[in-house]
Amino acid sequence: MVTTGGPLPGADLVEEGLRALALGEESVEALVVRIGAPRLRALGCPVPESAGDRAPEHLLYERLAAADPDAAHARYNALIRRLVSFERALACAR
Repeated sequence: MVTTGGPLPGADLVEEGLRALALGEESVEALVVRIGAPRLRALGCPVPESAGDRAPEHLLYERLAAADPDAAHARYNALIRRLVSFERALACAR
């Protein structure tokens, strides 16, 4: 898990995504972590490599649109904002 010495905004999302990836799941949270994987790895997060030929951005949007087409765009943007918030806070904490 992510050890930062304190709670960071979006940590719950990232930690759930890391847990899901470790179990081989492709949840919404796991797709968000796959999107942020390069930066998260650079910040020291243990993001497992993922196989797949499709971009996680497309998979996430499709998943959100399948659940609620009218809210997919807003929800996608909110999840990405939480990811970026976590990445920035983690960079400051390190």
